[in-house]
Amino acid sequence: MRKPLPLAFGQVAILHAIADGNRFGFDIMDSTGLTSGTVYPALDKLETLGYVTSQWEDARIARRDKRPPRRYFDLTSAGAHALAAALSRYKNLKPVSLAAWKIRPTEA
Repeated sequence: MRKPLPLAFGQVAILHAIADGNRFGFDIMDSTGLTSGTVYPALDKLETLGYVTSQWEDARIARRDKRPPRRYFDLTSAGAHALAAALSRYKNLKPVSLAAWKIRPTEA
């Protein structure tokens, strides 16, 4: 696997939030404390880099719940590797399990 590109703290915080189970924008903002003007452009960049994928929920579910459809984000294997590498640099982020991506932080 190719070595992950160094990421800014905000990007790492977003990957961390997704790995911790926060899969849509408002949850990611709540988890990271970042604003929408930071989170959404960073999510687009992370998707372009191949670190996350996204999928819109079925509009019928959103209508049933009387809210706009949510765009859900998932970490890719490359994103898990990038997060694992970044966790060694950003010590103030709590450990997060990367078991679902079958890597250990020491593999980065």
